[in-house]
Amino acid sequence: VGQGDGILIRTPNHRHIMIDGGYQRSKQPTGKNAADFVDWKFAKDYGTTTIDLDVMIASHCDADHYGGLWDLLNPAEDRELDAQQVLLGHFLHAGVSWFKKPGGRYLGPESNGFLTRLLGNRADVGAALGSGSGIKLQGEWAKFLQCVYDTGCPISRISHVDAWLPGFAPGEQPVAIRVLAPVEYDLNGQPALTDFGSDSKNTNGHSVLLRLDYGRSRILLTGDLNKKAQQSLLTEWEGSRTEFLCDVAKGCHHGSDDVSYAFLQAMQPAATVISSGDDESHSHPRPKIVAASGLTGYVTLANDEIVTPLVYSTEIARSVRIGTPKRFTFSEVKDAQGQAISETRMDKVGVDYGVVTAGALKPQSRTATMNHRKIVDGIIYGLVNVRTDGDRILCATLNEADSKWEIESFSSRF
Repeated sequence: VGQGDGILIRTPNHRHIMIDGGYQRSKQPTGKNAADFVDWKFAKDYGTTTIDLDVMIASHCDADHYGGLWDLLNPAEDRELDAQQVLLGHFLHAGVSWFKKPGGRYLGPESNGFLTRLLGNRADVGAALGSGSGIKLQGEWAKFLQCVYDTGCPISRISHVDAWLPGFAPGEQPVAIRVLAPVEYDLNGQPALTDFGSDSKNTNGHSVLLRLDYGRSRILLTGDLNKKAQQSLLTEWEGSRTEFLCDVAKGCHHGSDDVSYAFLQAMQPAATVISSGDDESHSHPRPKIVAASGLTGYVTLANDEIVTPLVYSTEIARSVRIGTPKRFTFSEVKDAQGQAISETRMDKVGVDYGVVTAGALKPQSRTATMNHRKIVDGIIYGLVNVRTDGDRILCATLNEADSKWEIESFSSRF
């Protein structure tokens, strides 16, 4: 869960769309998140000093999804970036937001089974952050949106009413991006979303649901949709469920088992990518969902071998290389002869350190001697690279032994 969705989309005409970014660095076990990958992509891979994002999307208002976006925009965190500036063209969100109430937070007022206070455009965000009348945004979500607001970029709420992502309707770009959820209702002339019950059911259940169409290829990005939301979507799109069919699906809610099997059948992806993070407490991805993703996937066989379905997990793709400490040298501490002091007995070397569990508010302090500790010599992050020319789709992960790409490919079917 640590990485949220953490998706960077690059279109054939070099438009860049970032969706989610995981927890903030300070709440990540590795101290890294999707912001660092995006920084590497622009500063190192492209060789530019500017991160230029045409669109940034927070799929919903949970901290494990917007934290990395916040790190990218927060001036207090720019020392972590190699790029010198971040440009943002448009910020999009799902509408459901955390608001202040006495003693805590809530998702705003409800009426007749609907959430009725949906955050809207830039002016509405400014008012909800300001000192005037009306309920105000709360906590870290408010601080993040303040950073977004301070960029000066346009801000918009999106729903199925929009039909297409602004600027990405068919014919506007090589890639068309369909908006399938949240499903918006008109309640006495005001936009509203179904109340799914608890706060977590609502924040997750009203995730932005997008489908990327390029040539014959379809890629479905599902946020943290849960079973209740998926069942509602199947009802709302009754007669048009083919909208959910795809070649590649981002697995719903990090591989949680709070998922509708019928919705998985409606997607029928040839490849599923489950985004589950480091050191999280939810046991994602759940075995039943890994199995269900295979059972409901689109089957292609060749030479008596499975071509599809494919199931990827970012957590499985991740690995670390471990070493054993042998000598500590204290270069700034000299002995009587002016030589740097070193120590080979690790039981004589103590270390104080902090351990961060994904999403934790602060590190846990630990003390140990180095004879019981290992050194992390390298990390391969759980990146799953998906590419398409509109006719074939390529999925690749990095081999942990030789750092070469392990590639699978298959034909698009739409």
